[in-house]
Parts: sequence; C-alpha cells; structure tokens
Amino acid sequence: MRERIVRAVAGSMVLLSLTLGWFVSPYWLLLTAFVGLNLLQSSFTRFCPLEKILDAAGVKR
Repeated sequence: MRERIVRAVAGSMVLLSLTLGWFVSPYWLLLTAFVGLNLLQSSFTRFCPLEKILDAAGVKR
C-alpha cells in the first residue's frame, strides 16, 4: 500500500511540475529534477522522506 502511495505522489509531482513548467515558468522543471533525484537516491539508500511522513501519519506498511 505504501509503495503505491509513494509512486502515486511521485508521479503526480512530476506531472504537476511539467504542467507548471509549460504554463507558468520553466523553473518548475527543477521540481521534476528534485523528484527524480530523490527517487534515484532512495533506490540506493532505501530512505524516502515520504515514508517517514507516512509513518508519522499512521499509514501501515
């Protein structure tokens, strides 16, 4: 369940930042880069900040 939430949030953030980059300002594409780098580092370190937030919110594994 949590993995699905993480993937859904990451995908939503990428799509949102691409939309904002197209319609508002190209600087929003930095959010896409940040999300991508976060996903890459979490694949190596197994640490994802969103999982800590989900822990605090009481979402079960």
